[in-house]
Parts: sequence; structure tokens; C-alpha cells
Amino acid sequence: MDPFVLKLSDHANLGRAFGREPQGRAVFVPYAIPGEVVRIQIVEEHRSWLLGYPLEILEPSPRRVEPRCRHFGECGGCHYQHMEYTAQLEAKARVVAQQLERIGGLQNPPVEAALPSPSPWNSRNQLQFSLDEQGRLGFHAARSDQIVAIQECHLPEPPIADLWPRIDLQAGVPIERITLRCTPDQELMVIFISQSPPEVQMALDLPASLVWLDPGGAAVLAGQGFLVHRVGEHDFQVSAGSFFQVNSALTPTLVDHVLDMLDPLEGQRYYDLYAGVGLFSVFLAERGARVTAVEGSPWAAADFEINLDPYPDIELYQADVAQALPALGPGPAGLIVDPPRAGLGRGVVEGLARLDPPKLVYVSCDPATMARDARLLVEQGFRLQRVVPLDMFPQTYHVETVSLWLRG
Repeated sequence: MDPFVLKLSDHANLGRAFGREPQGRAVFVPYAIPGEVVRIQIVEEHRSWLLGYPLEILEPSPRRVEPRCRHFGECGGCHYQHMEYTAQLEAKARVVAQQLERIGGLQNPPVEAALPSPSPWNSRNQLQFSLDEQGRLGFHAARSDQIVAIQECHLPEPPIADLWPRIDLQAGVPIERITLRCTPDQELMVIFISQSPPEVQMALDLPASLVWLDPGGAAVLAGQGFLVHRVGEHDFQVSAGSFFQVNSALTPTLVDHVLDMLDPLEGQRYYDLYAGVGLFSVFLAERGARVTAVEGSPWAAADFEINLDPYPDIELYQADVAQALPALGPGPAGLIVDPPRAGLGRGVVEGLARLDPPKLVYVSCDPATMARDARLLVEQGFRLQRVVPLDMFPQTYHVETVSLWLRG
């Protein structure tokens, strides 16, 4: 198809803008902004929609800015550097509402304004790199599975930004990915992820703990196998194989909204499903709530036990949530679910309904799977009350949401 000119009318998921061609098909365009007139080249054509890339911005939006990074548009790590930050926030809230309407089937969903990251740059306490054929650190390209070796990145916190250029690996090392982490106290960890044991020669003089992760477990090469993240007045041990929120500055706000929606009462029982290392459970226990938690990762479950050790009335099931649900008694005062990007799914939602909680707080990192689950929750008698987007991932299309659901 020859290039053509299109006026864009709205935001769409995956960091794209949206318009319609004369025949009525939807056209999705990355690196563009609603209101702009662009000349595009179609790179994917389907019966009802097209994907096009901008060749020229004929009428730019007043909200367009110069991207900070030289790799923007080639590297697939960022999607919104061409938009001023307030426009990014508006786009994310708009997309959350769209997904709930189109996938979830909800009319006028109660989506609030997106809460900003305290800093729109250098906000991530974790960054994962892939390796190119020469062993250089990089990210997947925007339009392919090729690895773009990078020379700069403005996403990580300053300690990671200072560390990653110092990692120099030879071509052919049996490492699939490298994850760098830091804490608010600027402690650092480098995690080498491989399918084989660490039988390679490495001479790395780095001010960080070094951990090798493979299917057999974790080998600590230097330092220790965990970091300690402080949130509010609480310390959380997070092992190399465990997940933790990637925006340290915004994590306390996330916790505050979860607790505000759940409004836990002393002595009442609450279920924390997909509990991770116990981020929400600690704050529930601090308020005197009784907590039953479920976490499938053995790494995170071990961290949970350490982090919740000071508190009584804590039960932890180290199990897959879908498998654990039948063993949980009905009638908790409330539920928290914080699933991975894949969301809950029908089986889990039906299991949650059997527990008959009056309140459900759903923490999600993917608006599309959250919206799919929203339709299922409505089918099971839940009613959506609030949705708060939080920009845990500036410069990208990713967005965290906290939603409150009532039942009964």
C-alpha cells in the first residue's frame, strides 16, 4: 500500500495513536499524537485494521517534544518520549478507560486522573537488558526481535545508570539477560540469567552484589543474594528471584491507595493473593489485620516469611493461586489481588466469587487483561467503584492501576 496522509483522533493501547482510513478501517500509528496530521507507511494490513509508521509529521501537536534519547524509535523500550509528560498521563488514563469500555463492556468506567511519577526520568529501580551477538547490553528493537545495543538510557535511577555501562562481556557468554537493581539506599545488584550453571570466567569489578540465576537455583558470586527495600517505616528483603515494584518513589502511593480502598479493620481476616514478598501484607498486619497470603514463587514466599516474621496471625500458602483458592475459607473481610501481566482469568475470578468478599482491590500492570477480568468480575456480581492509574513506568505505555470492586 502506498503512503497516505491521515489525521489522528484518539489514543490507543500499546502507545499508539488512532485514526481511520477513508474505507473506515482503524489505523494505529506509534510515535504520533492525537490531533496530528501524519504521512504514514502501512506495515501491517488486516481486514479491519492497519498498522502504520509515520514518515512525516505534517501538522505536529503542540504537545510534541524532542525525545531525550538517541535510540528512541529504534529501541523498543520507550514509547512516549515524543510527548510532554502531562500528555503521557492523560494518554494512560484514556487508554485504561477505553479498555474497560471496549473489552470490559463497562459504560463510563470511574477512571480517575493518572497519578504522576515524582520524576518522569531516571525513575526505575530495576532494568533488564538483553545481549546482542557481541555481548553488548541492549533492548529489543521497536519493530523486530533484534537487539539494539544502547549507548544511553534515561529510565533507570542514577546508580543503575552509572553501573550498566561498566559491564563488559565477551561474545558468546551463556547469558540470556542481565537485570540490574538498586534500593533507595543505593545498594546494587547484578543478576545474570542463564540456562546453564555459572561455569564461565568473569572478571567484573563492580560495586554490587552479583547473582547467577539458572534453572537449578541462584549462585551468589559476590555480595549477598538479596537487597533490602525500604517503604515507609518497613524494610523488605527482596531476593534475586523475587519481584518488587520498580518505581521506589511511587510505591508508597500505591500502598496508600490499596489500603485506602480496602480500609482494613483490626482483627478482621483479609486475603492477599499473589502476595509477592509481602508488600501489602506488612501494612495490613501493621493495622492489626489478620492476613492469609498466597504466593506461587518459592523465592518470594521465602522473602515473605522473613518480612512478615514480626507479625502474628499471618498465614502463607506457597502455591499457585488457582490451586490454593479451594482451600481458602469463604467470608474474608476483603481481598487484594496483584497478578502478573497475564491477569486473573475465568477460573480465578470464579474462585474469588466463591469466597464472597464484600471488597476486592485489584492491582494490575496491564489495562487489557484487567479489562478482560473486569467483564468476568461483573458476571460474578462485582461492581466497579474506582480505578486509579499510577504512572510507575514513565516514557512507556505501561501503566499500573488500582481498582476497587464491591460485592453483595
